[in-house]
Amino acid sequence: MKGKYLHWYNIDLPETMKIRRQFLPETGPIYQISKSAMDDSYVDDIDYHCENVLVIIEGLTMYLYEKDIRKMFSIIDKSFQEVTVMVETMSPFVVNHVKEKSIEGSNAKFTWGVKNGTELQRIVPGFSVQQEVSLVEGMKELMPVYCVIGKFPAVRNISNKIIVLEKRGRY
Repeated sequence: MKGKYLHWYNIDLPETMKIRRQFLPETGPIYQISKSAMDDSYVDDIDYHCENVLVIIEGLTMYLYEKDIRKMFSIIDKSFQEVTVMVETMSPFVVNHVKEKSIEGSNAKFTWGVKNGTELQRIVPGFSVQQEVSLVEGMKELMPVYCVIGKFPAVRNISNKIIVLEKRGRY
């Protein structure tokens, strides 16, 4: 990532960050912040000078509640003037009917989902949806069978999505 970003911050819970540091040490523009995304003090550890900010929220929202989503976006909204957020979301159908193998044996469970970007924008009105992409699209590159099953609207609708939202500075 050298030369590609001014700063790259990984924000995660302390126990997760302890493991992450073994594989991704703090070097150059990469910084590790051991705090919750709902702890508004994490922004104190970010060197921010009103530049455009990209926030990537991956593998998190489905384990939270709507109030947590609102809080997370509220922190981003009040902390950064211009920001693009790429957030992975899960459909409510999957939250309620699918047990993910990767979390079997843990106490983790899916608790929240949205159908689409329009629904997410109602929850976080300070942001506008720019794009929405079903993860089926990305899976086509890894597993060609998704080229076929991705044609079914039901598959695209229940697939996790990456929703891109923007907040532009208020002048």
